[in-house]
Amino acid sequence: MNPTLSRPVSIFTEGSPNPNSMKFVVNFELVPTGLSFDYATPADALIDGKASPLAVALFGFEFVQRVFISGNFITVTKDDQTDWDEVIFEVKFFLKEYFGEQKPVFSQRTMDTNSAKLDMDSETVQKIKAVLDQYIKPAVESDGGAISFYSFDEPTGTVKVLLQGSCSGCPSSTLTLKAGIENLLTRLVPEVKLVEAEGV
Repeated sequence: MNPTLSRPVSIFTEGSPNPNSMKFVVNFELVPTGLSFDYATPADALIDGKASPLAVALFGFEFVQRVFISGNFITVTKDDQTDWDEVIFEVKFFLKEYFGEQKPVFSQRTMDTNSAKLDMDSETVQKIKAVLDQYIKPAVESDGGAISFYSFDEPTGTVKVLLQGSCSGCPSSTLTLKAGIENLLTRLVPEVKLVEAEGV
């Protein structure tokens, strides 16, 4: 590969409330705003519409149990037996090489499918997503998790969101959902009356 074409890659790590999850933050966007991808098994990374060569490669590490990609970061969840001190540099080095060689994060079909989804939103859904992106996501992402829009039921005013990454299955996430997220959404988007987590 021509070295003049490789981009500078910087990666730093952040812990999360889940001690098995580590956030690897890069200096460029991996996923367009409004999208995130959660891979609970290696097979998930091959599914049409969310296929990711990067997630497949990360599952190549024996200790990797889950991969979550959103914004400019990847949350990797390891098994209980492995210590982060033993593997963190290995994962960091792998990611630096992967991005340095400009290998794809997602298959082209994944990007095409999800870009089309973003274009079909109603005005209310666009407002809900904007609030999630600007106010709620940064706070949730700072804990190594992520929140994404799942659905909006117009008649009842119910928004469903997906909690992913280190938030998935975390006991404090339900509290966060009701106390912070519902308050903010109902205040900023009057059409919203209720917020629920999908699949928690």
